Amino acid sequence: MNLKFVKDTLTIATLKSVPDFKRQPLMLAFLGLIGSFPLFFVVVFGGHLNYAIIGALVGTVGLMGLMSTIQDIGWDKYVKIREIIVAMPVHPLSYALGVALAPMVLTFPALLFFTALALLTGALTLASLLWAIPVMILCWTTLSSIGFVLSTYLQRTNVYTLNNISNLLGMGLAFLPPVYYPEETLGSYRWIAMLFPTSNAAGLVRIYSGSLEATIATIALRWLVLLSTAVVCAALTITKARWREE
Repeated sequence: MNLKFVKDTLTIATLKSVPDFKRQPLMLAFLGLIGSFPLFFVVVFGGHLNYAIIGALVGTVGLMGLMSTIQDIGWDKYVKIREIIVAMPVHPLSYALGVALAPMVLTFPALLFFTALALLTGALTLASLLWAIPVMILCWTTLSSIGFVLSTYLQRTNVYTLNNISNLLGMGLAFLPPVYYPEETLGSYRWIAMLFPTSNAAGLVRIYSGSLEATIATIALRWLVLLSTAVVCAALTITKARWREE
């Protein structure tokens, strides 16, 4: 393993997370509220709480991965960290991973809370949690890669537009597909859930937790789709991201 690659990634993640936490320590609570907000409506309207808790886990990972990598370019318009790092011998993938890891550091307490809640309510078992971890990592990889590639093509976009784009994409992928609600609600169109990384990941976690029935062929197809999208999006980050001005 390239130690410089790992060191660069961890250094960038630290630069992107620690100062934010020092400036706004209440950010930890805010980031947790983003994923838990739909739980309120699920409880009030008598929905499936177990589905919503799993959705909160997947949704938090997906939201932070996508939104942070797009909004990062807006923040760099002021602090110029990206411009400094671009001038150094740093690989774009190191920067992309560092930017994507930073919000995961800040949302780690929220993820621990949702995981503990899922285990206590029976939404997850210890066995299904072992499957949930790689599923969420693949979901995070996919959305973080999409966000990073988009951000490199939006360097001249103003901050307000960047925020709107990231919010629309993040909320759309987390709340519109069946992430917080059962995919059976879609009826004969439930196959659409496999096309979105967030709902596909949520579906796999529910399958392993026993709350969603699926055949071996369906499980294999879901894994194939999730792996393929993660690999394709990571490849786009490596090959298509406009790291330096041409």
